Amino acid sequence: MTNMTMQMMEMHMKDMPMQGMDMSVMQDCIEAASACEQACTMCADSMMGDDMAMARSMCANTADMANTMMRAMLRPGGMHMDSMMAMHMASMTTAAACAEECMKHAGTSEDARMCAEACRQCSMACQKMMDAMKGMMPTS
Repeated sequence: MTNMTMQMMEMHMKDMPMQGMDMSVMQDCIEAASACEQACTMCADSMMGDDMAMARSMCANTADMANTMMRAMLRPGGMHMDSMMAMHMASMTTAAACAEECMKHAGTSEDARMCAEACRQCSMACQKMMDAMKGMMPTS
């Protein structure tokens, strides 16, 4: 995320439900989602053959999930804590499953190996984001 984007996020977050969010965690998550989307899109495009149909579809789904989550994070005015938590959980789960599937093809496809790594990084960034969000939730 560029410095300008960070400044815009900080400016818009001050009156939002997630004000006080650790911006470095948010930045890492947005960057990991962007990298994941790109890697999955390229990996899906490179996969040919029936034995890669599952991985190809999982990559396409993961790219869509990562893009949607990233775009939602860039709209601080619409950040609803419960829905953002659910979105991160879904993205984390999808990315982890895609990483596992792509690793099955990593021995014969460098794209699949790189995609699996980007998916793992996205999944970990989602977990960190959820941990940061949990720390902001009021205790009962």
